[in-house]
Amino acid sequence: MDDLTNRQRQAEALANAQIPGYVPEMDAPAPVDDKAGRDVMDVSGAPVEAPTDAEIARITHDVVEELKTVYDPEIPTDIYELGLIYKVELEDDRTLLVTMTLTAPGCPVAGEMPLWVQEACARVDGVRRVEVEMTFDPPWTPDRMSEEARLELNML
Repeated sequence: MDDLTNRQRQAEALANAQIPGYVPEMDAPAPVDDKAGRDVMDVSGAPVEAPTDAEIARITHDVVEELKTVYDPEIPTDIYELGLIYKVELEDDRTLLVTMTLTAPGCPVAGEMPLWVQEACARVDGVRRVEVEMTFDPPWTPDRMSEEARLELNML
C-alpha cells in the first residue's frame, strides 16, 4: 500500500466506504455554485430538525475523522493536520460550512481539493448540506501544522 499515491488511496477509500446508498459506479452529487461563490453539495436523507448537543458532538468527531482522509497530493499529511481547515460550523438546518485554504494560491489541486472536502463531509451522517469556501486570508504557513504533522514530515 505504501507505493500507492495519495489520490489512489483516496479513490480506494471512497470505493470501499460503507456509505448508505453509495454506488461506486455512480457519480457523487454535483456541487452547485451559490451566489456567495461557495461550492455547495446537498446530501439527501439527513433529518431537517436542528441537531441536539449530543449529535453535534458526534458530527464534529465524524467530520474531523473524514477530513483526515483527505490528503494534499504533494505533502504526505492529511489536510486537517496540515492546518488547511480554518473553520467548520454546523447550522441548525444541518448545513455544514467549511472554510479552508491551500498551502499556496497556485496549488495544482485548487479546483479539486474543495470537492474532496465536500465529498468527505457529505459522508457524515446527519449533515444535510455541505458548503466549502476557499480563503487565503490569512495565508497558510507551516506554523498552522499540528505536532502530529510536523512529526510525520520530520519537522520537529
